[in-house]
Amino acid sequence: MAMDKLTFGLAVLIYGISTLYAIFLWRQGFRRDHWVGYGLLLAGCALHTTAMVLRGFSLHHCPINNLYEAVAFISWSIVGAYVVLGLWAPLRFVGAFASPVLLCLGVFALMPGLDVQAAKPVFSNWLRSMHATLVLVACGSFGLSAVAGAMFLVQAHDLKFNKLRAMAKLFPPLERLELVVNVTLITAFVLLTLGIGTGVAFARESQKAPPRLDPFVIWTYTVWVFYLALLILHWKFGQRGRRFVKASIGGFVFIMLTFWGFYLLSPVHHP
Repeated sequence: MAMDKLTFGLAVLIYGISTLYAIFLWRQGFRRDHWVGYGLLLAGCALHTTAMVLRGFSLHHCPINNLYEAVAFISWSIVGAYVVLGLWAPLRFVGAFASPVLLCLGVFALMPGLDVQAAKPVFSNWLRSMHATLVLVACGSFGLSAVAGAMFLVQAHDLKFNKLRAMAKLFPPLERLELVVNVTLITAFVLLTLGIGTGVAFARESQKAPPRLDPFVIWTYTVWVFYLALLILHWKFGQRGRRFVKASIGGFVFIMLTFWGFYLLSPVHHP
């Protein structure tokens, strides 16, 4: 096994340990705030980043040219964003919700047959690489929004059915959790919009018409329209609380369940 993939495997192992620790935190009711969970994901992020760098240097291009690299990049975006958010103590418990997601994505990425190198790198052009990077980071940001949304739903459930347990938790107020969901959604939507824009710019630079009928392009526009509608409903029509949060979670679940299928069907992105 190549060194970069071995390093990524170690990162996934740490995500697994972090998931076990998250179960412990659940059983303890999230009453203790310390750095163990954050430290585990920080170590996993360091190994994950090292794996991405090693892969990039070994291939001499941006490492986002197959399904393994794409999924690894999405999970790297999630853990990297969490490392920043986790510096604020009230949001540190987001890691307990992110760990299972990172573990599942990591295990999926390591499945045999996903790490297939094309004879010619698909994203060797800098503009096309920027397009892919922005889209994948946007997917990671949608994932972080869903993770914060899960934290919101747990706290809202406890406030409704077990107020003592909710008060004992060290979670931030629901209003702040909803703000985190909203801010991460806006960030992800902007990144996705920029990703689509750079894709169109690349098509024009290469003197090709944008492949509007490409399955992955159709999928990307579908995701863009869904989140645009969700943000409009939130801003203009006051859709808040559980419905807004559940929609953000559902959007990311859709992304993770359909991303690989449309990617494999795309002759442009998976030639």
